Amino acid sequence: MSDVAATAKKIIANVEQVVVGKRRQIVLSLVSWFCGGHVLLEDVPGVAKTVLARTLARSVGCSFKRIQCTPDLLPTDVTGVSVFNQKTTEFEFRPGPVFAQVVLADEINRATPRTQAALLEAMAESRVTVDGQTHVLQPPFWVIATQNPIDHEGTFPLPEAQLDRFLMRFSMGYPSMDEELKMLELLERDNPLDRLEPVVAADELLAAQQAVRQVHVDPKIRRYIVEIVQNTRNCEDVSLGGSPRASLALFRTSQALAALSGRNFVRPDDVKQLTGPVLTHRVLLRPESRLRKLTPAAVVAEVVADTSVPMLSTGGPDAFSR
Repeated sequence: MSDVAATAKKIIANVEQVVVGKRRQIVLSLVSWFCGGHVLLEDVPGVAKTVLARTLARSVGCSFKRIQCTPDLLPTDVTGVSVFNQKTTEFEFRPGPVFAQVVLADEINRATPRTQAALLEAMAESRVTVDGQTHVLQPPFWVIATQNPIDHEGTFPLPEAQLDRFLMRFSMGYPSMDEELKMLELLERDNPLDRLEPVVAADELLAAQQAVRQVHVDPKIRRYIVEIVQNTRNCEDVSLGGSPRASLALFRTSQALAALSGRNFVRPDDVKQLTGPVLTHRVLLRPESRLRKLTPAAVVAEVVADTSVPMLSTGGPDAFSR
């Protein structure tokens, strides 16, 4: 796991040359990438969502494409289209922007449901089917989607089925005054992103993704994960709790966070840190709960607080007891 931690450290240090004061968001992004999952960034415009995606792609030397979602965007504008070549008298496939290793779907909720669905197969299976032909996407394939939670005019909210495709959802947040002053200093003469160089090869990232799967998860930690997800289903404020995919997502991200910390075993704190980004978009509140101004984040936090935590015993670092 030391190699995974070293890889993550190099990427974080490189990204922080451009993105100031967002260590938590960078770590969460890497946790998702190391799991092979996708990220939904939900925040107001101008808080470096696009910059974060571009710096992560450039730090690993991966190809990057941006899809600016609009209501008139067609599915073929995302996946690609077959075009008739008059010279060869045959149809040729011209790949769309989804054929990149890092894809930014900017303002995804402005695209129509039909276009949003065009990303489903790519996100779930890392492949695209066009005109009956299946095209495998080049690994490591990663989607970062953004949406503005404030402006609802002319938008198409993501359905629960598509929200569940995202491994994590979190926000960037506003910078502090000191961080914003440092940002102005960095951007005084030029954009530091323009001179950013790759520090990790794509093969190293793929190796990290394989290594993350080897992190040990004690059976009692596994039970702790499942209990949290089960409790979201039994909560009286929730009409739709986390699915088995939520349990798997919490399991995988806990492995990745432990690996980023240089450990080969998962601690309960790893699980606790990830419940918010992993579960809040998978929980649907009852109408009466929303009227009481409850939020999914508050409900998930309450569920986690009410779930008993496995404690470290004297049997070793990965031995747990209630």
